[in-house]
Amino acid sequence: MKLTKERIVDAGMATFAETGYHGLSMRQVAERLGAHAGSLYYHVRSKDELLALMADRVCRHAYDAAGAALAALPPEATWQEKTEVQAAELRRSIRRHPGGALLLADSPGTLSTGSLSLMERLLETLLGAGVPAEHCGIAADTLLSHITGFVLQEQAEPQTSAVTAETYADLRAQFPLVMERMPRLSQDEKFRRSVRLLCAAFETLAKDDGSRA
Repeated sequence: MKLTKERIVDAGMATFAETGYHGLSMRQVAERLGAHAGSLYYHVRSKDELLALMADRVCRHAYDAAGAALAALPPEATWQEKTEVQAAELRRSIRRHPGGALLLADSPGTLSTGSLSLMERLLETLLGAGVPAEHCGIAADTLLSHITGFVLQEQAEPQTSAVTAETYADLRAQFPLVMERMPRLSQDEKFRRSVRLLCAAFETLAKDDGSRA
């Protein structure tokens, strides 16, 4: 098949899922495509450009999906609901792409239009909620970092070691708060609650700023 930028990005995503940032090379991507490494450079100039294109794809898919979800919300939807929708669609997009979480966490920061579009819309949402401008950047970055980290944990290799009843009893005695009182929730519910906690913190910033006005 003819080499295209889209096919190269497809192969890059698949390779990245197996090797991570430091293991990814243009040679490996070319081998996956059955091509010579030199032929890739007619379409993608470097590994850094490939990483930028890959991150941009994940972000663009998330942006488009969140746009559709936001449009489906009722006119009276709160800023918290709009924030939750954006967070949920980014999580879904990262999970859908092989290596998506590792890509966004490990690759160098790139000013791609996809990532900037995500941040721009989230900043608009937070500013509209009354979050002070000087805090909005950190608030948005904190939320995006949380989403990436959450998906990294979801996709981590499961622990295979079994815990005996005796070991579990010892752990409960040493760490009662963790072992007895931490809620056992589905990943979806845990994610929803974590985003709502962050929104509650952002709302506090907005209220504090209003009280000083």
